[in-house]
Parts: sequence; structure tokens; C-alpha cells
Amino acid sequence: MARRTTLRKNRVLFLVHRKEILDQTITTFKKQNVDLNLTTFGMVQTLTRHIQDIPVPKLIIVDEGHRALAKSYQRILKQFPKAIVLLFTATPHRTGRMQLDQIADDIIVGQSIHELTDKGFLAPFRYFQPPNDFDPKLLKRGSTGDFTNESMEQAMSTKIFGHIVKQYKRIASGMQAVVYTYSIDSAIKIANEFNSEGISAVEVDGTTSKEKRDLAVRKFREQKIKILVNVNLFTEGVDLPNVDCVIMARPTASLALYLQFSMRCLNPRKGKTAIIIDHANNFKTFGYPDDDRDWKQAIKSGKQKSKSLLTDPGLAIVTCDYCFAVVKASEVKDGKCPICGKPIKVHKAKPVSDVDLVEATKDRQNLIHEIVHSNLLKEVANKNVSELHTIKELQAYGKLHGYKKGWCYYVAKRKGII
Repeated sequence: MARRTTLRKNRVLFLVHRKEILDQTITTFKKQNVDLNLTTFGMVQTLTRHIQDIPVPKLIIVDEGHRALAKSYQRILKQFPKAIVLLFTATPHRTGRMQLDQIADDIIVGQSIHELTDKGFLAPFRYFQPPNDFDPKLLKRGSTGDFTNESMEQAMSTKIFGHIVKQYKRIASGMQAVVYTYSIDSAIKIANEFNSEGISAVEVDGTTSKEKRDLAVRKFREQKIKILVNVNLFTEGVDLPNVDCVIMARPTASLALYLQFSMRCLNPRKGKTAIIIDHANNFKTFGYPDDDRDWKQAIKSGKQKSKSLLTDPGLAIVTCDYCFAVVKASEVKDGKCPICGKPIKVHKAKPVSDVDLVEATKDRQNLIHEIVHSNLLKEVANKNVSELHTIKELQAYGKLHGYKKGWCYYVAKRKGII
């Protein structure tokens, strides 16, 4: 679009918010034969102070367009009311009530993550999460809508740093990994823990000089460093092609940030399966990175709850000792199983140092959802095999207890049902 615009001798304005993205964009535009003499590239923070110097564009392209409601972006966009404005983003949802319908006429939804993975544009992944490594009640939101550093410090266990190294060695040993954490102090501790275990790691944050940051990224790309620990740097746009593992060592209230964290490792390579390690149980708030989301609804402003709109809510699960049903802890009322009505215990999580992360699977999610909403499953849960009289009842009972399909056939034949 930029090339076609400049071919017609019209001007293009390309807005970004980070220098690393700006450098990549200029390089890409050169390769794609965009006329750079008719293109203005700039960081929003700079251009907003020099609006009068920007040549009038016919087309404005905004990278990470979910940021475009900010005053600095609006100051630039309102300066050129006749320009066509295109907002590009992988995460068209903001924290808070005001959404992109305030500035966009419509949304064109691209291919889903599932489709891109099937076609080889993204790598498949495995997702690991702990039962419960922090107390979410301690989390407090700040002015940005995300959690404050102070509350994250309280909520995350002090043992989390050693635990991160232990789980990396168990799940993703040898992989190039990026760690996302919430403060410089925590990032330094994590990097030190990795280095003390003989795993090369470097910490970078907003206070790190450009020279040191560039050196760290270059060494990581050259695989001279295994672990890159960062604070709010490698989220949007920066090209790190050899990341095979992402470690989330901080919670977030932002769907956009969560997707940027978790998808950082999905650059494809033949035979690659990425690893996502979630120490903060972000999965319980946002579901899987590749869950289908209603993005057309997501851009609408109002009192909508992002959980109900965009996510498959997280699953704190318990197993009933009587009917063996696996149910959401939130469904347990008055200490009774929501399916069979017998007493059920919601066990407290073990201390973080004693807990290995478990792999989250869609089969488990789907079964829990089906149990809660299926009358048939609820009916058979409180019965024994002798009380089952139809194929459907046997199939439901087998599904509930995780039996193989052959079990249903064998029992049905024995009972004379088939």
C-alpha cells in the first residue's frame, strides 16, 4: 500500500513508538521499493513535538494501532483529517472502556492463529502453567490499567526466581528463551539465577544503554546467550527470530501484552515446537494464545468485560472423590460437587518450590466446559455402571471417567444393548 501510494506521487506517514521497529521498517520499505523520498518515518514521541514539520500525507500507517487512542497519536492524526488512516495491530483491544471504535470505522480481521500455524507461518506450541504460584488477590491495578510493580512483587512468590530456572531445565533445557518480568530488580535476580546454574543469561531494561542492549540482542541472535531477561522491552515488533521458549514471570491484566509475551516464540522453523512457560497463571485469565476471539466485538467501547468477550476463562480445577468429575473450583458451592452433590474439597496449592508446572491441554478445558453444561453428563455422574441402560449414557460415562472408546462397546455388548 505504501509503494502504490508513492508510485502515485502521494506521501506516506509511518508512525511507530520504538526505534528498533523504526529501523526495521525503513529496511523493509527499501527492500519493497517504496519511494523513501515520499515517506516520512517517525517515532510518535518525536513527531508529536514537530507536527508543523511533517509533510502532508495521503496515507498514514500506524504500527501497533491499539496505541492510537493515546494523546500523542491523536495530536498527529488530527493534524491530517483528510488522510486515509490504517491501524495495524495483532491485538485490537485495550485495557479499559475506550476501544478502537472511537477512531476506526471498521476492522478487517486477518487469518486466525490456527490458520497461520496450519500454513506454516507460525510454529505450534506447548503451554506449561503452575497450579497456583501467586496470590491474585494481592494484585492492584495502576493508572495504565495493568498491575502495579509493587503488587506484582507481593503476589509473586520470593521463590519464583529459582523455580524459573528449575522449570526451564526440566521443560525447555537448551532452548533460546526470552523471560518477561515486572521490575529491574526481579530481572537481575532471574538472570543471576540462570548464570549461577551455568546457563548464559543477560538482563536488559529501559535503563540499559543502547549499546549494551544492541550487544545483548546480537549475542542472543548469534546464540552466544541462551536467556534474555527483559522488563517491558521485547513485546511489540522487535525481530528476535531464534526464540524457541518464552517464560512469563509476571502477571498482566492486558490481553494485548499477554499475546505479545506468549507469541514471541512462534517464529516458525522446520520441526520446531515452541514452549510457553507461564509462571503467573496468565492462562487462567486469557486462555490459550490461539483461542478464537471476537475481534469485531473487541473494538467496541463500553462496560464490556474482556473476560467474557475475549477469553475462555481460566480453569482452577478439582476432582470429585465420589463421581470423579473434573470441575471448575468456581463451580463448587457450599463445599459440594456441582454434578453429584457430594462433599468436595478444593485443595490448597503446594508451595511453589514443591510444584512442577503442568502442561495445559485443550482436551481438559473442553471436558470441563462440557461437564458443566451437559445434563446427560451430570445425570450419569451420580450413577454406577449397572444403572446405565443406553449407548449415550455409556458414552457419557466413559467420557467422564476418561475410558477408551472400546470400553463403551465392550460394556454395551455385555449388557445386550448392541
